[in-house]
Amino acid sequence: MNLQNKTADWSVEKFAVGQPVPRTEDPKLLRGEGRYTDDINLQGQAYGWVVRSRHAHGVLKKVDTAAARAMPGVLAVYTGADLQAAGTASFKCITPFPNRDGTPMKKPARLALAIDKVRWVGDPVAFVVAETVAQAKDAAEAVELDIDPLPSVTDARAATQPGAPLVFDDVPNNLSLDYHFGDAAKVEAAFKQAAHVTKLRLINTRVVVSAMEPRAAVADYDSATESWTLHSESQGVFGLRGQMAELMGVKPEKVRVLTGNVGGSFGMKAAAYPEYVCMFHAARQLKRPIKWTDERSESFLSDSHGRNSDVDAELALDKDGNILALRMNGYANCGGYLTFVGPLAHTLNAVKNAISVYKTPLIDHNMKCVFTNTTPIGPYRGAGRPEANYYMERLMDTAAAEMGIDPLELRRRNHIRREQMPYKAPSEQTYDSGDFPAVFEKALQVSDWNGFAARKAESKKRGKLRGRGMSDFLEATAPPNKEMGGIRFEADGTVTIITGTLDYGQGHAAPFAQVLSQRLGIPFDRVRLLQGDSNELIAGGGTGGSRSAMNSGAAIVLASDKVVENGKQLAAHVLEAAAADIEFKGGRFAIAGTDRGIGILDLAERLRSTKNLPADLPSLSVKLAYDGAPSTFPNGCHVAEVEIDPETGVVELVKYSAVNDFGTVLNPLIVEGQLHGGVVQGLGQALMEHVVYNDDGQPVAGSYMDYGIPRAADVPRFVSADNPVPATTNPLGVKGCGEAGCAGSFPAIMNAVVDALREYGITHLDMPASPQRVWQAIQGAKKRA
Repeated sequence: MNLQNKTADWSVEKFAVGQPVPRTEDPKLLRGEGRYTDDINLQGQAYGWVVRSRHAHGVLKKVDTAAARAMPGVLAVYTGADLQAAGTASFKCITPFPNRDGTPMKKPARLALAIDKVRWVGDPVAFVVAETVAQAKDAAEAVELDIDPLPSVTDARAATQPGAPLVFDDVPNNLSLDYHFGDAAKVEAAFKQAAHVTKLRLINTRVVVSAMEPRAAVADYDSATESWTLHSESQGVFGLRGQMAELMGVKPEKVRVLTGNVGGSFGMKAAAYPEYVCMFHAARQLKRPIKWTDERSESFLSDSHGRNSDVDAELALDKDGNILALRMNGYANCGGYLTFVGPLAHTLNAVKNAISVYKTPLIDHNMKCVFTNTTPIGPYRGAGRPEANYYMERLMDTAAAEMGIDPLELRRRNHIRREQMPYKAPSEQTYDSGDFPAVFEKALQVSDWNGFAARKAESKKRGKLRGRGMSDFLEATAPPNKEMGGIRFEADGTVTIITGTLDYGQGHAAPFAQVLSQRLGIPFDRVRLLQGDSNELIAGGGTGGSRSAMNSGAAIVLASDKVVENGKQLAAHVLEAAAADIEFKGGRFAIAGTDRGIGILDLAERLRSTKNLPADLPSLSVKLAYDGAPSTFPNGCHVAEVEIDPETGVVELVKYSAVNDFGTVLNPLIVEGQLHGGVVQGLGQALMEHVVYNDDGQPVAGSYMDYGIPRAADVPRFVSADNPVPATTNPLGVKGCGEAGCAGSFPAIMNAVVDALREYGITHLDMPASPQRVWQAIQGAKKRA
């Protein structure tokens, strides 16, 4: 049988890198055949529910579980003392930064269940296990918490002031980290010499991550092997396995993590959570599988939130508008505890991304990372990249207005040019590739920049204000992580790619298969993808920081090369020739200068049916660990147009155009989908999303009844184009795309909002540009006029 040609419509050209191949996951998902964590049920499982603090801050004097334990169906109620006695470890924050003075940052211990104090509304205090979910919930209501309330603080800037309530008694001024990057003296000198200085206070609002699938997990314990299996959504099973092993004080081999389909994450599901530790403990104690599924109202409290910083940003320019230096002094809200990556987004990630595409000789970044009585902050799509671009783009528009320079011309004067590549930025990043001016000019064409006046006039006839905003952006994607490249030839004639990244909505299967098909000539529909089983992996950095295509793509390339190397030896044996005489092309091994050969899948089938192969022959299947690709620098220019109803303050995004450089595009259909998703999330933050706390630390928005997220009706038709300049630092030339939509969108949208309001003399408005906020700004401007 010739497996190589079994699929009649398969062709290299149709499924080659660069072709818009549809997502291979979609038919199954659309038929309802996806397997998400809550779909998993194990025989004999019990159900867990978390008892959470209803106070933002207080001394936890007593947790009375007696009544709850006596309720029908209840199997156990665990407290922080129980977990501490069992030897569970504190959650780790891996952020390594020292304070400005060289002292270590404050990393208070965080146990899965609170013991001494509660530090935000939702802080886990007890874990109830029962025969049914309803019984577990009822018993949770019966757990009595004796909490002596304390004053709370929710704002990061306010938390550093004298007399502010202390979240941790041994952390003065609530300061976890006093971060500094740059040469403050040189920057200060540049500001003194500047012909113009633009200053803005910029609030980067707190948002709920709001993944479509709430978190869930099923934990099972095997007493014979003293090991756990965790079924859970994640962003990478290899990393989650390591975290859980450390929390339970065991070797990684004692934990297996399995992840099926995942309904979104955006950074939030990357780390271990307290619920998983409670489940591991309960499964071991009760010798039964334990299932826990979050509910939306609970997830508003239990899932890490995103963004949340308050920055005084300054830009120094000479008389011609050339940038001399950028300075940022700010406050980052960490919440009640540090998450796995802590304040990384607001510190190093902001530094790497703030200068964007502009020649900026100097940077000085100062960020006080502060504990407050709020849900802990974790990474959210972009994790410091979009907000850093926001700071720069708002400064650029404001500087142009203050100096009387056209905002396009100001950007043109400051663009880093292609001939300057590689470009050493003051962020200590080296941009390897890019043509920022070309992207910029193409964006003007794609957006019909010159036709704006007519559109503005038409809007005015309807009583609407129209504004346009531009945002150049650049992202430094995540640094290298070891990644597995595995290629396994299966008995049924398919080929499995094994890699440690994880698809939680991106659509990895099609582009990874395109890479493998092009490299090895294997029919596209015979390629499978395995990512969600930690036992299959020898390495895995997970998915995050827009690096999957670089890391997994390069690992697939290296593994493919190893398959060809091994295959030549194996084909030589089968064809009775010397390995040096074997060539590989188009999926076929052949003896050079002859028509004798064998297809790669035919070779795999022959090897499976051959007994007693020589021991010195390698396997056609391979496993290897790739050290990881360096950061890439996707970039682009986005243009937004909004209409504002001055009578109601309602803002509508009516036109959106984007030109991007994502390097080599593996699959343009999937890349465009990623772009659209990021743009919509940026729109949400710009116009409607905002987590608000009252004076007692209670969150005001606890569900979609009072927390706004974008709907389809809020989104116009997107127009996008590519201007690719391949990266030079990975074999495929790819650059990340997953977070770019956020990086370009909310700066462009907010610039457009301010542009529309400029006729009232309004020069700045903080996110979100909600109807109330816009209406109040207009009314205030009218009173001042």
